[in-house]
Amino acid sequence: MQIYKVGGAVRDRLLGKPVTDIDWVVVGATTEEMLAKGYRPVGADFPVFLHPKSGEEYALARTERKSGRGYGGFTFHASPEVTLEEDLIRRDLTINAMAEDDQQNLTDPYHGQRDLEERILRHVSPAFAEDPLRVLRVARFAARYAELGFKVAPETLELMRQLSESGELEALTAERSWKEISRALMEDQPQVFIQVLRDCGALKVLMPEVDALFGVPQPEAHHPEIDSGIHTLSVLEQSALHKQPLTVRWACLLHDLGKGLTPEAEWPRHIAHEHKGLTLIKAVNERFKAPKDCQELALLVGQYHTHGHRALELKASTLLELLQSFDVYRRPQRFEEFIVACEMDARGRKGLEQRSYPQADYLRGAANVARGVAVQPLLEKGFKGLELGEALKRERLKALKAYKESAAS
Repeated sequence: MQIYKVGGAVRDRLLGKPVTDIDWVVVGATTEEMLAKGYRPVGADFPVFLHPKSGEEYALARTERKSGRGYGGFTFHASPEVTLEEDLIRRDLTINAMAEDDQQNLTDPYHGQRDLEERILRHVSPAFAEDPLRVLRVARFAARYAELGFKVAPETLELMRQLSESGELEALTAERSWKEISRALMEDQPQVFIQVLRDCGALKVLMPEVDALFGVPQPEAHHPEIDSGIHTLSVLEQSALHKQPLTVRWACLLHDLGKGLTPEAEWPRHIAHEHKGLTLIKAVNERFKAPKDCQELALLVGQYHTHGHRALELKASTLLELLQSFDVYRRPQRFEEFIVACEMDARGRKGLEQRSYPQADYLRGAANVARGVAVQPLLEKGFKGLELGEALKRERLKALKAYKESAAS
């Protein structure tokens, strides 16, 4: 029995990055031998065991063969005869197909260390094209390591293109796709993930609504970058630069989908794109079964982001409707995320990345004013039920009018 550290732990050590998760491969062992040593089985599809003390995962060396569509369409074979090289060749990228023994002696049959040094994301073998999830994984690694200068090898991008055209991507489950998408969006350069998906044709399969934005012009006065797709990438980039949570990044990606529906005759204007985009945002949300908080914020940002930009001009009554739509009284965090998504949208424009956004503090102040209206005096006046709600609304409107006048003076 020989035990090797494999995959990401080896890759990140060689890159000088912190090693968090460690994967282990056991060569030359049987299930019975693992059980006899106190390892606990956890793998349903193939033999994976938990170490009796550390709890880390140890997998028996295995080979795999394509047997169906999608991520799960594989038959695995594990036995003591499977070599380390045979186990490594089934992995996605050369930089993930290296192993180390307990003395840090490197086993690198597919030149992963060379590709690390040359900053190349390259597939290990033609079997790469058998697993559609790898399209998303490679795009995610491109986003993760973009700051180090990593690029996808042309021949790997070509295999990703073939996978995108094969119909295999449609076989991915919503859960598997969302896991990769959400992880990619939380990388330091998530816009690279979207760009790589577009480069290989996967974006038009997975998110045709986002892909449709590229090549659609916007008014240059407001959008010096002009292209709606480029703008979306820039907004996503800003959300990462400002360390925003997943909810905000997801909303930033989807906020302008309605612009993809504008007839060419109306370009570069996009009248009512906020409302038109809601059906598309809802479709993308449902396709990937995005978490509820991501879904809700994406829809709200899509519908109201231009309200955010025009906050200083809004009538007090419109401002109150906006606050009510977000339920700022019970859901203050959601409104805060809306505000920062609007700010990322404003900054995601060529040459305007450092612009100030006074609308943010103005909206926060308005929310505080509305929340500050006390209910107790109204109860003491005998208001209750629907009448109480209307009275509360009148008092909040009065407070917001005073706030607006104060801010203008």
